[in-house]
Amino acid sequence: MAYYYFKMYHLLALYLISCVVPLSLAQDFNLPFKAVNLGNWLVTEGWMKPSLYDGIPNNDLLDGTQVQFKSTKLQKYIAPENGGGSGSVVVVNRDSASGWETFRLWRIDESSFNFRVFNKQFVGLSNQDQGTGLIAVSDSPGNTETFRIVRNDGDRNRVRIQASNGLFLQATSETQLTADYGGSGWEDDNPSVFIMTILSDKTLRGEYQITNGYGPDKAPQVLQDHWNSYITEDDFRFLSSNGLNAVRIPVGWWIAKDPTPPKPFVGGSLQALDNAFTWAQNNGLKVIVDLHAVEGSQNANDHSATRDGYQEWGDSNIQDTVAVIDFLASRYANHPALAAVELMNEPMAPGVNLDSLKNYYKAGYEAVRKHTSSAYVILSNRLGPADAKELLSFAGGLDRVAIDVHFYSLYSDMFNSFSVQQNVDFIYNQRASDLDAVTTSNGPVTFVGEWVAEWAINGASIEDYQRFAKAQIDVYGRATFGWAYWAYKCQYDHWGLRWMIENNYIKLN
Repeated sequence: MAYYYFKMYHLLALYLISCVVPLSLAQDFNLPFKAVNLGNWLVTEGWMKPSLYDGIPNNDLLDGTQVQFKSTKLQKYIAPENGGGSGSVVVVNRDSASGWETFRLWRIDESSFNFRVFNKQFVGLSNQDQGTGLIAVSDSPGNTETFRIVRNDGDRNRVRIQASNGLFLQATSETQLTADYGGSGWEDDNPSVFIMTILSDKTLRGEYQITNGYGPDKAPQVLQDHWNSYITEDDFRFLSSNGLNAVRIPVGWWIAKDPTPPKPFVGGSLQALDNAFTWAQNNGLKVIVDLHAVEGSQNANDHSATRDGYQEWGDSNIQDTVAVIDFLASRYANHPALAAVELMNEPMAPGVNLDSLKNYYKAGYEAVRKHTSSAYVILSNRLGPADAKELLSFAGGLDRVAIDVHFYSLYSDMFNSFSVQQNVDFIYNQRASDLDAVTTSNGPVTFVGEWVAEWAINGASIEDYQRFAKAQIDVYGRATFGWAYWAYKCQYDHWGLRWMIENNYIKLN
């Protein structure tokens, strides 16, 4: 009989443990999170620390830079007919410049480039280097699509363009741009001289630009020095002692190929992420791993590590992107600091098709669940013209899932005329409503994965900023998974949570 009671007690204990474990895991996460994004660390964003790019030669001509060329002799712009494609000849007959007259650079080295046109083809020599005419028909660049930009020492925007045959492009007539000029000189009547306009408001400063800009000899050390110094364990101690309990860490797809990712990306970010997990565990913080940059680019922004600002992620990229998630989940599933894996940051509508996104999210979710049943899986809402509720029913069939929404009081003309009070009211009214719209009692939890106490108001007082920040903390604190401030540090003070805390703009304890 004693053995019977012992056995029943043992079985009951096992049953209770099986019931309690999921609950205890949820309690371990201490939801909702108060988190911060470690932006510009393992995925570079040049606007946050422009000096990272200072050592790159010709650093105004990085990958994706958009340029236009105007003949000094003809006073006309270069353009591929019909924006490029089958039979497209490059001419010099445009009075003004717009899309067809704009070329996106693919940087080969500091002075050599491919020119990508409006319809995504590349400018090259006709007849596979045997001719001297210029066409825009190739979908993949090679030697005949490579050109050297020679800049005038006295005026860097006065250029000559050398083709792969060693000769310079010349505008002999409006219908004829040829690569057959062997002379020299910089006079206005020289048919090989062009004025290059750089569209400075469209430049990209992301991971592709910094790694390809420095090149394989210098980029590894530049990035390693950045990773080692930008975020350290001292930062994790600061966060833990100031009321934060989690970090959202953006990573790029190439981390799964570490230590030898495809060029121009460089290895080393995986060790930095490993360090972050250790530092988080040491300081009582949880980690949200955020796949911020996917191969092909999900939103065309530089923080997606796009080469030239085209959004090209789609069905053909799903398998490889899931493989990145599988790699991250398998590596960190059993780490006590792991809280969640975010499958993709800010996919952009309509370029990212909703059905494709759901297919990817389902496969990515299953990849995480192969390795862990306790970590949350975060699904980012699409940016752009999309219904904020479009993922709710889909996510409702999944377990331990969060919907990520990003709220900025910027990037819309509407905010430009707002007063301080209007900004504060907007948070308490409209943003509260926006959050309520994606919050359900029995569906996915909600996560305000990015927000910042910055706005379009100039000359605001510290008290104004305190009110604005408090309004957002009040409202976003209702998100059932939590929130994450963008970012931890930045050249612009209000974008850096550490600065905001140290200077009493935000208090979380």
